[in-house]
Amino acid sequence: MLEKRDFYINGQWVAPAKPNDFAVIDPSTEEQCAVISLGDQADTDAAVAAARAAFDSWSQTSKAERTALLAKLLEIYNARAEEMAQAMSMEMGAPIDLSRAQQVGAGSWHLEGFLKAFEDFRFERDYTATEKTLLEPIGVCALITPWNWPMNQIVLKAVPALATGCTMVLKPSEIAPLSGLLFAEFVHEAGFPPGVFNLVNGDGAGVGSQLSAHPEVDMVSFTGSTRAGIAISKAAADTLKRVSLELGGKGANIIFEDAHPKAAKAGAIRCFRNTGQSCNAPTRMLVHKSRYDEAVEMAAETAKATHVGPASEEGRHIGPLVSKAQFDKVQALIETGMQEARLVAGGLGRPDGLNRGFYAKPTVFADVTNDMTIAREEIFGPVLSIIPFESEEEAISIANDTPYGLTNYVQTEDDEKRRRVARRLRSGMVETNGQGFAQGSPFGGYKQSGNGREGGTYGLEEFLEVKAVSGWAAE
Repeated sequence: MLEKRDFYINGQWVAPAKPNDFAVIDPSTEEQCAVISLGDQADTDAAVAAARAAFDSWSQTSKAERTALLAKLLEIYNARAEEMAQAMSMEMGAPIDLSRAQQVGAGSWHLEGFLKAFEDFRFERDYTATEKTLLEPIGVCALITPWNWPMNQIVLKAVPALATGCTMVLKPSEIAPLSGLLFAEFVHEAGFPPGVFNLVNGDGAGVGSQLSAHPEVDMVSFTGSTRAGIAISKAAADTLKRVSLELGGKGANIIFEDAHPKAAKAGAIRCFRNTGQSCNAPTRMLVHKSRYDEAVEMAAETAKATHVGPASEEGRHIGPLVSKAQFDKVQALIETGMQEARLVAGGLGRPDGLNRGFYAKPTVFADVTNDMTIAREEIFGPVLSIIPFESEEEAISIANDTPYGLTNYVQTEDDEKRRRVARRLRSGMVETNGQGFAQGSPFGGYKQSGNGREGGTYGLEEFLEVKAVSGWAAE
C-alpha cells in the first residue's frame, strides 16, 4: 500500500500539521490502495503563505523563462506517462488502456495546446497611440479539481496559471489524489521556484472551504458538482475573489431523421465512456420519431455489448464507478428510472460475474419525457435516457429545457440545419456529427454548468487582470 501523507509546500514535501489519515480505495477491488493526509487550516495557511511570498518574483519572470519551464514539464510528463496512467487507473478505476490513451493523453494534449497558444500571446496591447492595455497575473489561485478526469482538469488549471505568472495551491480530489501528487513531483523536477506551485490534500468541507474563503487567495478555479460550485461561490463572496466554475451537465444528443445510420450507437458509446463519469456526456438522446424505434434497439444492443471489468484489464471496456457513494447514487437513480420510464438494457446491481467493486450495468431507458428525474438530474454513471421528438423546434426546446448548459450534440447531414440548431442551443459547446474540438478550444458552460472558459487563449485570459494605462507614449 502506498503511503503519501506529505503535502508539497514551498518547494518541499512536508508532513501535515497534525495527523489526519484518509484511506484511498481502489474502486475495482474495494480495497485500500493508499493512505494520504487531509489537511487542516494550518496546512492551508502555510501553502497560501508560500504562494503569496513567491508571487512578486514569479509574476515578474519573463515569458521566455516560463515557456522553458512549461516545456520541461511537458517533457517530464511524457517521460513518466506510464506512472501517471497506473496512478489514475488505480485511484479512480479508468481501464488501463483508456487511462494511457485518454486520461494521460488529455493532460499532455492540453499542455501542448497552452504552449502553442502562449507563443503568440501578448500581455501588452496597444489600445490607442498613447494608451496601453496590460494583462497581468491575478495573484494567488486556489485550484480545486475533481476525480473523474484528474489530469485533464489539473493541467487545464495549473498550466495557464503558471504560464501567466500566477502562484497557486492545488487541492485535488481526496478520492483520487495520487495523480495530483505525481503531478507535483513533475513540477518539482521541472524546476519551478519554491512557492509557485503548492499542493494540499483535503476534502471540500475542509481545505476546499478554507481556500475558497481565504483572504489571501485572489481566485478560485473549481471543477466539480453544481452543488459544490454554489457553496464555493458563497464562501468566496465575502472577499469578492474571482470564481471560475466548470460544473455539471445533462447534454442532449439530437439525432435528426437524416443522421448517420450508426449515430445512436456512437451516442451510446460516448455516454458510457469513462463509466459515464463525464460532465459533457451525451446522456439525453433526442431522436426523431422516424428513427426512434431503431435508435432504442441500437442503443440497447450497444449497452448489452459493452463489457464491464477491472481497471487493470487490457482492452476496450468500462471500469467501475469511482466510489461506493457514487455507486449508491447511480443505483438509486436507476431505480427511479425503472419507475418512470421503460428499461431496455441494464438495470440494478452489478453486471454478471462481478461481485466486488463499484461496477454498474450500462443502462438504457426509453420513452423518457424531459420532466422525469432521470432526464433532469446529472446521474454521472453509464445511464442513457432516450426521448422522442417530432420537429426541429421541439428538439431545440427539449434540449434547452435543463438547468445545465455545458455540451450539446447535433447529428444531421443538412449543414444549414446543423448550424441553425447549434446557434439556438444554450450551451458553451455544441459538437456536431461527431467532430471533436480542436486543441485550445474553449471549454465551459452556460447556466448551472458554470462560468469562465478553460483551454488555449481563453484559458490563459481566465487568470489575468486587465489594466489600462494612459500616457504610455507621447502623442
